[in-house]
Amino acid sequence: MTARPFTALPRPHRDDVRIAVCGLLGGLLVWALGLRNNLPLANVPSWVVLVALAVMSGAELLRRGAPRTALVLATAALALDVCTGGLIITILMFTDVVYAAVLYGPPATARRVPVLSILLTVVATVVPVAVLHVPQALLIGIGVGVITVGPAWTGVIIREHRNAARAARLEAEQTALLAEMDRTQAVVAERARMARELHDMVANHLSAIAIHSTAAQTIDDPAATREALGVIRENSVQGLAEMRRLIGLLRDAKEPGATAEAQATPTLDGLDALLAQARTNGASSGLTFTLRDARQDARADGGSARLPAPVELAAYRIVQESLTNALKHAAPGEVEVRLAYGPGGPLTVCVTSPFGDRPGPRAPGSGAGLIGMRERIALLGGHFEAGPEDGGEPGDGKVWRVRATLPVREEEEER
Repeated sequence: MTARPFTALPRPHRDDVRIAVCGLLGGLLVWALGLRNNLPLANVPSWVVLVALAVMSGAELLRRGAPRTALVLATAALALDVCTGGLIITILMFTDVVYAAVLYGPPATARRVPVLSILLTVVATVVPVAVLHVPQALLIGIGVGVITVGPAWTGVIIREHRNAARAARLEAEQTALLAEMDRTQAVVAERARMARELHDMVANHLSAIAIHSTAAQTIDDPAATREALGVIRENSVQGLAEMRRLIGLLRDAKEPGATAEAQATPTLDGLDALLAQARTNGASSGLTFTLRDARQDARADGGSARLPAPVELAAYRIVQESLTNALKHAAPGEVEVRLAYGPGGPLTVCVTSPFGDRPGPRAPGSGAGLIGMRERIALLGGHFEAGPEDGGEPGDGKVWRVRATLPVREEEEER
Protein backbone atom coordinates (compact mmCIF):
# COMPACT_ATOMS: atom_id res chain seq x y z
CA MET A 1 0.00 0.00 0.00
CA THR A 2 1.58 3.24 -1.16
CA ALA A 3 0.97 6.60 0.43
CA ARG A 4 -0.64 9.28 -1.71
CA PRO A 5 1.85 12.03 -2.64
CA PHE A 6 1.45 15.32 -0.87
CA THR A 7 -0.01 17.99 -3.09
CA ALA A 8 1.21 21.48 -2.28
CA LEU A 9 -1.46 24.13 -1.93
CA PRO A 10 -1.54 26.61 -4.81
CA ARG A 11 -0.20 30.10 -4.42
CA PRO A 12 -2.98 32.48 -3.34
CA HIS A 13 -4.32 34.92 -5.88
CA ARG A 14 -3.50 38.54 -5.14
CA ASP A 15 -7.18 39.43 -4.85
CA ASP A 16 -7.66 36.62 -2.33
CA VAL A 17 -4.76 37.97 -0.29
CA ARG A 18 -6.39 41.41 -0.22
CA ILE A 19 -9.71 39.91 0.90
CA ALA A 20 -8.04 37.84 3.65
CA VAL A 21 -6.00 40.78 5.00
CA CYS A 22 -8.97 43.16 4.96
CA GLY A 23 -11.14 40.56 6.70
CA LEU A 24 -8.52 39.89 9.36
CA LEU A 25 -7.98 43.59 10.08
CA GLY A 26 -11.72 44.25 10.12
CA GLY A 27 -12.30 41.36 12.50
CA LEU A 28 -9.59 42.62 14.87
CA LEU A 29 -11.17 46.07 14.87
CA VAL A 30 -14.63 44.65 15.67
CA TRP A 31 -13.17 42.47 18.43
CA ALA A 32 -11.27 45.43 19.90
CA LEU A 33 -14.51 47.42 20.00
CA GLY A 34 -16.22 44.55 21.81
CA LEU A 35 -18.87 44.01 19.15
CA ARG A 36 -20.00 40.40 19.50
CA ASN A 37 -22.93 38.68 17.82
CA ASN A 38 -24.00 36.80 20.97
CA LEU A 39 -22.70 35.52 24.26
CA PRO A 40 -20.27 32.58 24.20
CA LEU A 41 -21.96 29.20 24.42
CA ALA A 42 -19.16 27.92 26.66
CA ASN A 43 -16.90 29.37 29.29
CA VAL A 44 -13.94 30.10 26.99
CA PRO A 45 -11.54 33.03 26.90
CA SER A 46 -12.59 35.92 24.66
CA TRP A 47 -9.48 35.68 22.55
CA VAL A 48 -10.49 32.24 21.22
CA VAL A 49 -12.82 34.00 18.79
CA LEU A 50 -9.69 35.34 17.11
CA VAL A 51 -8.65 31.78 16.29
CA ALA A 52 -11.85 31.36 14.30
CA LEU A 53 -11.14 34.71 12.61
CA ALA A 54 -7.59 33.64 11.70
CA VAL A 55 -8.76 30.28 10.30
CA MET A 56 -11.48 32.03 8.26
CA SER A 57 -8.88 34.45 6.88
CA GLY A 58 -6.70 31.48 5.93
CA ALA A 59 -9.68 29.94 4.14
CA GLU A 60 -10.04 33.17 2.14
CA LEU A 61 -6.50 32.69 0.87
CA LEU A 62 -7.59 29.37 -0.65
CA ARG A 63 -10.97 30.47 -2.01
CA ARG A 64 -9.79 30.43 -5.64
CA GLY A 65 -6.91 27.92 -5.67
CA ALA A 66 -8.43 25.21 -3.43
CA PRO A 67 -12.13 26.06 -2.97
CA ARG A 68 -13.14 22.73 -1.39
CA THR A 69 -10.38 22.89 1.22
CA ALA A 70 -11.32 26.49 1.88
CA LEU A 71 -14.97 25.51 2.43
CA VAL A 72 -14.04 22.81 4.95
CA LEU A 73 -11.84 25.22 6.93
CA ALA A 74 -14.47 27.96 6.78
CA THR A 75 -17.19 25.63 8.08
CA ALA A 76 -15.00 24.61 11.04
CA ALA A 77 -14.11 28.25 11.71
CA LEU A 78 -17.77 29.28 11.62
CA ALA A 79 -18.71 26.58 14.14
CA LEU A 80 -15.94 27.77 16.47
CA ASP A 81 -16.99 31.40 15.95
CA VAL A 82 -20.62 30.65 16.93
CA CYS A 83 -19.48 28.83 20.09
CA THR A 84 -17.22 31.72 21.16
CA GLY A 85 -19.62 34.61 20.70
CA GLY A 86 -19.13 35.32 16.99
CA LEU A 87 -17.86 38.22 14.90
CA ILE A 88 -19.86 39.64 12.03
CA ILE A 89 -16.71 39.83 9.89
CA THR A 90 -16.13 36.09 10.27
CA ILE A 91 -19.68 35.38 9.08
CA LEU A 92 -19.27 37.71 6.09
CA MET A 93 -16.06 35.96 5.08
CA PHE A 94 -17.85 32.59 5.35
CA THR A 95 -20.48 33.72 2.85
CA ASP A 96 -17.68 34.71 0.46
CA VAL A 97 -16.04 31.28 0.81
CA VAL A 98 -19.37 29.55 0.02
CA TYR A 99 -19.79 31.78 -3.03
CA ALA A 100 -16.20 31.04 -4.18
CA ALA A 101 -16.64 27.27 -3.68
CA VAL A 102 -19.54 27.24 -6.13
CA LEU A 103 -17.93 29.64 -8.60
CA TYR A 104 -14.37 28.27 -8.70
CA GLY A 105 -14.86 24.71 -7.50
CA PRO A 106 -15.19 21.61 -9.71
CA PRO A 107 -18.60 20.85 -11.27
CA ALA A 108 -19.47 18.31 -8.56
CA THR A 109 -18.91 20.90 -5.82
CA ALA A 110 -20.90 23.51 -7.76
CA ARG A 111 -23.84 21.10 -7.89
CA ARG A 112 -23.73 19.83 -4.30
CA VAL A 113 -23.11 22.99 -2.29
CA PRO A 114 -26.41 24.73 -3.30
CA VAL A 115 -28.38 21.56 -2.53
CA LEU A 116 -26.64 21.09 0.83
CA SER A 117 -27.25 24.74 1.70
CA ILE A 118 -30.97 24.29 1.15
CA LEU A 119 -31.05 21.11 3.25
CA LEU A 120 -29.09 22.83 6.03
CA THR A 121 -31.50 25.76 6.00
CA VAL A 122 -34.50 23.45 6.24
CA VAL A 123 -32.94 21.60 9.18
CA ALA A 124 -31.98 24.87 10.87
CA THR A 125 -35.57 26.03 10.54
CA VAL A 126 -37.48 22.89 11.53
CA VAL A 127 -35.33 21.70 14.48
CA PRO A 128 -35.28 24.97 16.52
CA VAL A 129 -39.02 25.46 16.01
CA ALA A 130 -39.70 21.88 17.12
CA VAL A 131 -37.42 22.16 20.16
CA LEU A 132 -38.10 25.73 21.35
CA HIS A 133 -41.77 26.03 20.28
CA VAL A 134 -41.43 29.79 19.78
CA PRO A 135 -41.87 31.77 16.56
CA GLN A 136 -38.54 33.51 17.10
CA ALA A 137 -36.84 30.20 16.34
CA LEU A 138 -37.59 30.86 12.66
CA LEU A 139 -34.92 33.57 12.72
CA ILE A 140 -32.26 30.86 13.06
CA GLY A 141 -33.33 29.24 9.80
CA ILE A 142 -33.51 32.63 8.10
CA GLY A 143 -29.98 33.47 9.25
CA VAL A 144 -28.61 30.14 8.06
CA GLY A 145 -30.33 30.63 4.70
CA VAL A 146 -28.84 34.12 4.31
CA ILE A 147 -25.26 32.95 4.89
CA THR A 148 -25.53 29.69 2.88
CA VAL A 149 -28.34 29.65 0.28
CA GLY A 150 -27.86 33.24 -0.87
CA PRO A 151 -24.09 33.00 -1.61
CA ALA A 152 -24.38 29.47 -3.06
CA TRP A 153 -27.06 30.34 -5.61
CA THR A 154 -25.38 33.62 -6.45
CA GLY A 155 -22.31 31.56 -7.34
CA VAL A 156 -24.49 29.27 -9.46
CA ILE A 157 -25.85 32.20 -11.46
CA ILE A 158 -22.43 33.77 -12.02
CA ARG A 159 -20.95 30.39 -12.98
CA GLU A 160 -23.67 29.76 -15.56
CA HIS A 161 -23.12 33.20 -17.07
CA ARG A 162 -19.38 32.56 -17.29
CA ASN A 163 -19.91 29.14 -18.86
CA ALA A 164 -22.30 30.66 -21.39
CA ALA A 165 -19.78 33.40 -22.21
CA ARG A 166 -17.00 30.82 -22.56
CA ALA A 167 -19.17 28.66 -24.84
CA ALA A 168 -20.03 31.68 -26.97
CA ARG A 169 -16.36 32.59 -27.21
CA LEU A 170 -15.43 29.04 -28.25
CA GLU A 171 -18.22 29.01 -30.81
CA ALA A 172 -16.99 32.32 -32.21
CA GLU A 173 -13.44 30.93 -32.43
CA GLN A 174 -14.70 27.80 -34.17
CA THR A 175 -16.73 29.91 -36.58
CA ALA A 176 -13.68 32.02 -37.35
CA LEU A 177 -11.60 28.85 -37.85
CA LEU A 178 -14.20 27.37 -40.19
CA ALA A 179 -14.39 30.65 -42.08
CA GLU A 180 -10.61 30.65 -42.48
CA MET A 181 -10.70 27.03 -43.68
CA ASP A 182 -13.44 27.91 -46.18
CA ARG A 183 -11.42 30.90 -47.36
CA THR A 184 -8.31 28.75 -47.78
CA GLN A 185 -10.25 26.10 -49.68
CA ALA A 186 -11.82 28.79 -51.87
CA VAL A 187 -8.38 30.21 -52.66
CA VAL A 188 -7.03 26.74 -53.50
CA ALA A 189 -10.06 25.97 -55.67
CA GLU A 190 -9.75 29.31 -57.45
CA ARG A 191 -6.05 28.76 -58.08
CA ALA A 192 -6.80 25.30 -59.48
CA ARG A 193 -9.50 26.78 -61.74
CA MET A 194 -7.13 29.48 -62.95
CA ALA A 195 -4.45 26.83 -63.62
CA ARG A 196 -6.90 24.75 -65.69
CA GLU A 197 -8.07 27.77 -67.67
CA LEU A 198 -4.53 28.97 -68.31
CA HIS A 199 -3.36 25.50 -69.35
CA ASP A 200 -6.32 24.80 -71.64
CA MET A 201 -6.23 28.22 -73.32
CA VAL A 202 -2.50 28.63 -73.86
CA ALA A 203 -1.24 25.05 -74.30
CA ASN A 204 -2.97 24.64 -77.66
CA HIS A 205 -1.42 27.76 -79.16
CA LEU A 206 2.03 27.21 -77.65
CA SER A 207 2.09 23.60 -78.85
CA ALA A 208 1.35 24.73 -82.40
CA ILE A 209 4.01 27.43 -82.14
CA ALA A 210 6.58 24.90 -80.90
CA ILE A 211 5.77 22.36 -83.64
CA HIS A 212 5.84 24.85 -86.51
CA SER A 213 8.91 26.68 -85.23
CA THR A 214 10.73 23.32 -85.17
CA ALA A 215 9.54 22.64 -88.70
CA ALA A 216 10.69 26.08 -89.85
CA GLN A 217 14.17 25.38 -88.46
CA THR A 218 14.54 21.90 -89.97
CA ILE A 219 12.86 22.25 -93.42
CA ASP A 220 14.95 24.11 -95.98
CA ASP A 221 11.98 25.31 -98.01
CA PRO A 222 11.08 29.02 -98.16
CA ALA A 223 7.42 28.31 -98.89
CA ALA A 224 7.11 25.86 -95.99
CA THR A 225 8.97 28.28 -93.75
CA ARG A 226 6.59 31.12 -94.65
CA GLU A 227 3.61 28.85 -93.98
CA ALA A 228 5.02 27.81 -90.62
CA LEU A 229 5.71 31.43 -89.68
CA GLY A 230 2.15 32.31 -90.63
CA VAL A 231 0.80 29.60 -88.35
CA ILE A 232 3.12 30.77 -85.58
CA ARG A 233 1.89 34.36 -85.94
CA GLU A 234 -1.77 33.29 -85.99
CA ASN A 235 -1.38 31.20 -82.84
CA SER A 236 0.57 33.96 -81.13
CA VAL A 237 -2.22 36.46 -81.81
CA GLN A 238 -4.91 34.03 -80.71
CA GLY A 239 -2.95 33.06 -77.60
CA LEU A 240 -2.57 36.73 -76.69
CA ALA A 241 -6.31 37.23 -77.14
CA GLU A 242 -7.01 34.26 -74.88
CA MET A 243 -4.66 35.67 -72.26
CA ARG A 244 -6.47 39.01 -72.39
CA ARG A 245 -9.77 37.21 -71.94
CA LEU A 246 -8.41 35.38 -68.91
CA ILE A 247 -7.21 38.67 -67.43
CA GLY A 248 -10.68 40.05 -68.03
CA LEU A 249 -12.16 37.12 -66.12
CA LEU A 250 -9.91 37.83 -63.16
CA ARG A 251 -10.69 41.53 -63.02
CA ASP A 252 -13.77 43.04 -61.45
CA ALA A 253 -16.46 43.73 -63.99
CA LYS A 254 -16.95 47.20 -62.45
CA GLU A 255 -13.34 48.20 -63.01
CA PRO A 256 -12.49 50.34 -66.03
CA GLY A 257 -11.40 48.14 -68.88
CA ALA A 258 -13.26 45.03 -67.76
CA THR A 259 -15.67 44.65 -70.67
CA ALA A 260 -18.35 42.06 -71.27
CA GLU A 261 -16.37 40.71 -74.24
CA ALA A 262 -13.41 39.97 -71.99
CA GLN A 263 -15.62 38.01 -69.65
CA ALA A 264 -17.43 35.95 -72.31
CA THR A 265 -16.81 32.23 -71.91
CA PRO A 266 -16.42 29.88 -74.88
CA THR A 267 -19.30 27.58 -75.82
CA LEU A 268 -19.75 24.56 -78.05
CA ASP A 269 -20.79 26.87 -80.87
CA GLY A 270 -17.10 27.68 -81.22
CA LEU A 271 -16.04 24.11 -81.97
CA ASP A 272 -16.06 24.70 -85.71
CA ALA A 273 -13.51 27.49 -85.34
CA LEU A 274 -11.52 25.35 -82.90
CA LEU A 275 -11.31 22.46 -85.37
CA ALA A 276 -10.46 24.81 -88.23
CA GLN A 277 -7.51 26.03 -86.21
CA ALA A 278 -6.55 22.42 -85.40
CA ARG A 279 -6.62 21.56 -89.14
CA THR A 280 -4.24 24.41 -89.82
CA ASN A 281 -1.92 23.46 -86.99
CA GLY A 282 -1.95 19.73 -87.78
CA ALA A 283 -1.71 19.87 -91.55
CA SER A 284 2.07 19.37 -91.53
CA SER A 285 1.70 16.36 -89.18
CA GLY A 286 -0.67 14.44 -91.43
CA LEU A 287 -3.65 14.94 -89.13
CA THR A 288 -7.24 15.54 -90.24
CA PHE A 289 -10.02 16.65 -87.91
CA THR A 290 -13.73 15.76 -88.08
CA LEU A 291 -16.64 16.98 -85.95
CA ARG A 292 -19.77 14.83 -85.59
CA ASP A 293 -22.33 16.80 -83.60
CA ALA A 294 -25.35 14.66 -82.71
CA ARG A 295 -26.87 17.34 -80.47
CA GLN A 296 -29.08 18.50 -83.34
CA ASP A 297 -31.07 15.30 -83.03
CA ALA A 298 -32.24 16.51 -79.60
CA ARG A 299 -34.40 19.32 -81.03
CA ALA A 300 -37.27 19.01 -83.46
CA ASP A 301 -36.39 22.27 -85.21
CA GLY A 302 -32.90 21.01 -86.08
CA GLY A 303 -31.08 23.55 -83.94
CA SER A 304 -28.39 22.60 -81.47
CA ALA A 305 -29.48 22.03 -77.89
CA ARG A 306 -28.61 24.84 -75.49
CA LEU A 307 -26.86 23.59 -72.38
CA PRO A 308 -25.86 25.24 -69.07
CA ALA A 309 -22.80 27.47 -69.34
CA PRO A 310 -20.62 25.38 -66.96
CA VAL A 311 -21.38 22.23 -68.97
CA GLU A 312 -20.63 23.89 -72.32
CA LEU A 313 -17.40 25.41 -70.98
CA ALA A 314 -16.22 22.04 -69.61
CA ALA A 315 -17.08 20.26 -72.86
CA TYR A 316 -15.31 22.93 -74.92
CA ARG A 317 -12.18 22.65 -72.78
CA ILE A 318 -12.23 18.85 -73.02
CA VAL A 319 -12.28 19.05 -76.81
CA GLN A 320 -9.63 21.79 -76.84
CA GLU A 321 -7.22 19.86 -74.62
CA SER A 322 -7.85 16.61 -76.52
CA LEU A 323 -7.01 18.33 -79.82
CA THR A 324 -3.85 19.75 -78.26
CA ASN A 325 -2.79 16.30 -77.08
CA ALA A 326 -3.54 14.84 -80.52
CA LEU A 327 -1.44 17.55 -82.13
CA LYS A 328 1.50 16.63 -79.87
CA HIS A 329 1.20 12.84 -79.66
CA ALA A 330 -1.11 11.36 -82.34
CA ALA A 331 0.08 9.43 -85.36
CA PRO A 332 -0.98 10.69 -88.81
CA GLY A 333 -4.64 10.01 -89.41
CA GLU A 334 -8.11 11.21 -88.53
CA VAL A 335 -8.98 12.86 -85.22
CA GLU A 336 -12.72 12.57 -84.62
CA VAL A 337 -14.78 14.66 -82.18
CA ARG A 338 -18.24 13.34 -81.29
CA LEU A 339 -20.94 15.11 -79.32
CA ALA A 340 -24.18 13.43 -78.23
CA TYR A 341 -27.04 14.73 -76.15
CA GLY A 342 -30.67 13.77 -75.71
CA PRO A 343 -33.44 15.43 -73.67
CA GLY A 344 -33.06 14.48 -70.01
CA GLY A 345 -29.78 12.70 -70.63
CA PRO A 346 -26.15 13.66 -70.16
CA LEU A 347 -23.90 15.36 -72.68
CA THR A 348 -21.31 12.94 -74.04
CA VAL A 349 -18.01 14.13 -75.50
CA CYS A 350 -15.74 11.63 -77.23
CA VAL A 351 -12.46 12.48 -78.98
CA THR A 352 -10.62 9.70 -80.83
CA SER A 353 -7.15 10.06 -82.32
CA PRO A 354 -4.65 7.58 -83.85
CA PHE A 355 -2.43 6.10 -81.17
CA GLY A 356 1.19 6.29 -82.33
CA ASP A 357 4.38 4.86 -80.89
CA ARG A 358 6.34 8.08 -81.12
CA PRO A 359 9.60 8.28 -79.14
CA GLY A 360 8.48 11.63 -77.76
CA PRO A 361 5.89 14.37 -78.24
CA ARG A 362 6.12 16.87 -81.08
CA ALA A 363 6.09 19.64 -78.47
CA PRO A 364 6.86 19.59 -74.72
CA GLY A 365 4.01 19.60 -72.25
CA SER A 366 3.38 19.97 -68.51
CA GLY A 367 1.60 16.62 -68.11
CA ALA A 368 -1.34 18.34 -66.38
CA GLY A 369 -3.82 18.07 -69.26
CA LEU A 370 -5.50 14.82 -68.21
CA ILE A 371 -5.52 15.95 -64.59
CA GLY A 372 -7.26 19.21 -65.52
CA MET A 373 -9.87 17.41 -67.63
CA ARG A 374 -10.58 14.94 -64.84
CA GLU A 375 -10.98 17.80 -62.33
CA ARG A 376 -13.41 19.63 -64.61
CA ILE A 377 -15.63 16.59 -64.99
CA ALA A 378 -15.48 15.77 -61.26
CA LEU A 379 -16.64 19.29 -60.35
CA LEU A 380 -19.79 18.74 -62.42
CA GLY A 381 -20.37 15.22 -61.07
CA GLY A 382 -19.64 13.53 -64.40
CA HIS A 383 -17.54 10.59 -65.55
CA PHE A 384 -14.20 10.78 -67.37
CA GLU A 385 -11.92 8.19 -68.89
CA ALA A 386 -8.97 8.38 -71.23
CA GLY A 387 -6.57 5.80 -72.62
CA PRO A 388 -5.62 3.59 -75.57
CA GLU A 389 -8.25 1.28 -77.07
CA ASP A 390 -8.63 -0.97 -80.09
CA GLY A 391 -10.18 0.67 -83.13
CA GLY A 392 -13.87 0.09 -83.74
CA GLU A 393 -13.52 -1.16 -87.34
CA PRO A 394 -11.59 -4.23 -88.53
CA GLY A 395 -8.09 -3.29 -89.60
CA ASP A 396 -8.01 -0.17 -87.47
CA GLY A 397 -5.06 0.13 -85.19
CA LYS A 398 -5.06 1.36 -81.66
CA VAL A 399 -6.63 4.71 -80.92
CA TRP A 400 -6.45 7.09 -77.99
CA ARG A 401 -9.97 7.80 -76.81
CA VAL A 402 -11.08 10.53 -74.42
CA ARG A 403 -14.67 10.13 -73.23
CA ALA A 404 -16.46 12.50 -70.86
CA THR A 405 -20.04 12.27 -69.63
CA LEU A 406 -21.47 15.50 -68.24
CA PRO A 407 -24.82 15.40 -66.39
CA VAL A 408 -27.29 18.14 -67.28
CA ARG A 409 -29.87 19.17 -64.69
CA GLU A 410 -33.30 19.96 -66.02
CA GLU A 411 -33.67 23.19 -64.03
CA GLU A 412 -30.32 24.43 -65.35
CA GLU A 413 -31.24 23.50 -68.91
CA GLU A 414 -34.51 25.47 -68.68
CA ARG A 415 -32.62 28.45 -67.29
